[in-house]
Amino acid sequence: MSLRIPPPLVALLSVLLMWLFTEHLPSWQFAVPYAGFIAGALIAAGFGIDIVSVLAFRRAKTTVTPLKPEKASRLVVSGFYRFSRNPMYLGMLLILAGVAVWFGSFANIIILIAFVFYITAFQIKPEEARLDQLFGAEYRAYRQRVRRWL
Repeated sequence: MSLRIPPPLVALLSVLLMWLFTEHLPSWQFAVPYAGFIAGALIAAGFGIDIVSVLAFRRAKTTVTPLKPEKASRLVVSGFYRFSRNPMYLGMLLILAGVAVWFGSFANIIILIAFVFYITAFQIKPEEARLDQLFGAEYRAYRQRVRRWL
């Protein structure tokens, strides 16, 4: 792995940055109609996707930890993994999007974009390289069928 920062910690730091931007850049704020409902729906969807995706790994009896993809014993391609190769990260992104809507700051859009770029560069790409080494042609075929994010 390029860096060893757990993705949930990256997401938590992103929330902290969103809050700081909201507090210190009030001129960047905007009102979102039904912000509470939209934020709640996005956050609930994100947590739901994360929980279902973790359970798919548990059912497959393979590691969930993103910092040690070399410990993967099985390639999970069912459930949400039929639509996204990284539904756990997608779930985190939805949670962050919900927080961004709740805070209502244009600056938080920057954090969402930065999260996607950071997770892709420092987490997903190294994971993909390791999974390619572990699962070879099976993983390459899966990569051809299923998009990285959605």
